[in-house]
Amino acid sequence: MTSEPASEAPGRVYLVGAGPGDPGLLTLRAAELLARADVVVYDALVSPQVLDRCPPDAERVYVGKRGGEHSRTQEEINALLVELGRRHAAVVRLKGGDPFVFGRGGEEALALVEAGIPFEVVPGVTAGVAAPAYAGIPVTHRGITASVAFATGHEDPDKPGSHLDWDQLGRGVGTVVFYMSVGRMAANFDRLVAAGRSPDTPAAAVEWGTYPRQRVVQGTVSTLPARVAEAGIGAPAIVVVGDVVGLRERLAWFESRPLFGRRIVVTRARAQASDFAAALEALGAEVLQFPTIRIVDPADREPLRRAAAEADRFDWIVFTSVNGVARYWSALRESGLDTRALAGVSLCAIGPATAAAIEMEGARPDLVPERYVAESVLEALEREADLRGARILLARAETARSVLPDTLRERGAEVVEVAAYRTVPDGAEAQELKTLLRDGAIDMVTFTASSTVRNYVDVIGSDVGRAEVASIGPITSATARELGLPVHVEAAEFTIPGLIRAIR
Repeated sequence: MTSEPASEAPGRVYLVGAGPGDPGLLTLRAAELLARADVVVYDALVSPQVLDRCPPDAERVYVGKRGGEHSRTQEEINALLVELGRRHAAVVRLKGGDPFVFGRGGEEALALVEAGIPFEVVPGVTAGVAAPAYAGIPVTHRGITASVAFATGHEDPDKPGSHLDWDQLGRGVGTVVFYMSVGRMAANFDRLVAAGRSPDTPAAAVEWGTYPRQRVVQGTVSTLPARVAEAGIGAPAIVVVGDVVGLRERLAWFESRPLFGRRIVVTRARAQASDFAAALEALGAEVLQFPTIRIVDPADREPLRRAAAEADRFDWIVFTSVNGVARYWSALRESGLDTRALAGVSLCAIGPATAAAIEMEGARPDLVPERYVAESVLEALEREADLRGARILLARAETARSVLPDTLRERGAEVVEVAAYRTVPDGAEAQELKTLLRDGAIDMVTFTASSTVRNYVDVIGSDVGRAEVASIGPITSATARELGLPVHVEAAEFTIPGLIRAIR
């Protein structure tokens, strides 16, 4: 739905539905608009992962409401959108769920029309459909009900009477889905019963629907209010009334995932954490990203550039990480060369992820050891080649262990070590994590390298509370134990997929 500009001056305001919480439910159009937004005006229930799609320099304006407290009134939000629409080319008004389903998007659109500001509406997945679906409750089902009504459970307290047709909700609709209704559930259910709905009708409340912290309480119209109060269910929550609730026992797919409800900290550098975090989330975990390190260029890149420019002078190039591969090929291109410069040079990758990174650059590793540690690299090289007189380049982290180059030199090889990258501490949001650990709100902390362990201990300390510690392999585990961290889970295969399997 798009309005035409009333004048040439204004930009455009996009009223965008962010969906119910799970960032995977964001629409393609919404993602496209966020990626080029100048300003994003967002609500309380918008996922931080959705906001991460905004450009780094985009202005972010919070206008949410939590616990009944408004950061701005609706009239102030309307005026803000008009003002921003006059000053910026692309303003995204990001609303939880769908902007036109109990989102007051219609009021904002009317304000823009009156001000002559062009706008576009981008529908989102509404919580009234998504939360029941994630709870295993279809709002319609052949043979059970062919009708569904979406109703607010908290009408405008300033208006007289009710705009809801309670007689229709009580007797004429198969499924009733209430938004914003936990606080007034008992009163709303009394009106349903008075209008003809059986007190024995199945009912359920879904708190934080589509989030890993989702909780569901079931009962009937007569019992659910007390059960919800006992369980401490609060906003945000969707309440479903109807016989379709009885299907949940067989269809509850979301909560049956192996890591559902587990809160797991990922300490990997943010630029590399996305696949790891996504895999854990797909298994049901709530992932908190706390990158203890950032990957940056070495203090002096000249040795790496020189080694790349002289690629054909080496018999072997050994890569011990994906980062090393990326930085080396970058230096290769800076020297005016490409993968063809490596013709005649043998390549060794410490593991499958590093090997895959090499293949992405158009080369194929000649050697991948069976075990993904430096000692196995040495053993594999000794089996594969005569090391006496061999010229070997190691492109790796600035502060890597010395065991591999030292032993290669003992075997007669000429070893050139260059720093391809370095890791620096990244302790943002440390206080929040300390609080969560102290409160026992973290189930597991994961480490993918010794550097993440060292920086974690520097920032947080060695007390992980009741959380378990998961390590990618024996070297990382040894560092953890040396610094006072217990290790409860260790990957048998020293890769991210191996760590995920161990965590499962």
